[in-house]
Amino acid sequence: MQLDGSCHCGAVRFTCESRAPYPFMYCYCSICRKTAGGGGFAINLHADADSLHVEGEGHIVVYRAWLDHPHRKRRSVGERRFCKRCGSALWVWDPGWPELMHPFASAIDTPLPEPPERVHILLDSKPGWVPVPQGRNERHFSGYPDEFLIQWHERHGLVRG
Repeated sequence: MQLDGSCHCGAVRFTCESRAPYPFMYCYCSICRKTAGGGGFAINLHADADSLHVEGEGHIVVYRAWLDHPHRKRRSVGERRFCKRCGSALWVWDPGWPELMHPFASAIDTPLPEPPERVHILLDSKPGWVPVPQGRNERHFSGYPDEFLIQWHERHGLVRG
């Protein structure tokens, strides 16, 4: 599925291809919360890095997050892309998985499919004011789940193309 994305001010537009476009995983870690998650979490998608096409690349800045917030002694190798004009979070890329990129669902303009369940991760980093939905189709993890984004899509029979 082609994903079309943009920043809020329109200076950056991008497209990428995703075989796993369901926005199901809510991350409550301090990095996602503080850089992209006004609701206390952020949602990353799964896409093919080679398919990325960007317009307005000169308006993008890269942030390498602190892994040990608030101590600030260890940086992540992952690169978060933002629009330097409006601050919109666009995507994350990590050299550990160079074939992948992870657009923030909040930056995607293409209508996304509704997931059959939601997975809430890194709940041990969640602040007390953030409510976490409960119910039959809500899964909860204090850390990372054992399953990757693509594996979740495969388990649900939702992998495209």
